Amino acid sequence: MDIYKPLVALLAIVNPIGVVPFYIHYTQTFSKAQRQQTIAVSAFSAFLVIAISAIAGLRVIEFFGISLASFQVGGGTLLLISSLQMLNAQPAESRAEDVSEGASKAASGASIAVVPLTIPLLTGPATISTMVIYAEKTRHWWELAVLVGYGVVVGAVTYLVFSAAGRIARVLGQTGINIMTRLMGLILAALAVELLADGLVKLFPVLASHLAN
Repeated sequence: MDIYKPLVALLAIVNPIGVVPFYIHYTQTFSKAQRQQTIAVSAFSAFLVIAISAIAGLRVIEFFGISLASFQVGGGTLLLISSLQMLNAQPAESRAEDVSEGASKAASGASIAVVPLTIPLLTGPATISTMVIYAEKTRHWWELAVLVGYGVVVGAVTYLVFSAAGRIARVLGQTGINIMTRLMGLILAALAVELLADGLVKLFPVLASHLAN
């Protein structure tokens, strides 16, 4: 397993900078203490989603009798769809109904750290699929530990970005954030195609022979 690819994919999918406008919108009426709590819970929740997906994701798909090749093709397709959303400057995991639900929760004073900030805006099906696919590629316990460690990195990056959300928004503006989101989408699209190709070759070995020729 290329040890750096999962981290690149995770940072591209999670893309905390792209979620900054949503964070600012949902927390605009919060006190400083409430914002700090929201940031901490969001960062820790993102780590948990990634860590649990890496450790237990394979067991879940095995329980349902799904082949990894099929999951890889499905996950790669999902990543490709997410990358197309990002190329349109939309967060990879966002859906209109989730954003509306989050706005409603923020208006009622409920915590929005987990839903929608962590799930689905930061992490969601694409993130989970990515971790399961890369977890299968691990051959040693320390490689799995590295994947979990990447969850710590993503959580830390999320914490830092949300803590500096106001400054980032002022410096980049909406245009700058859109450019960053599109750039991450382009990287994610390339990774998605690679995962799709790998999964299709496993499902249809005849493709591998044709590609070799």
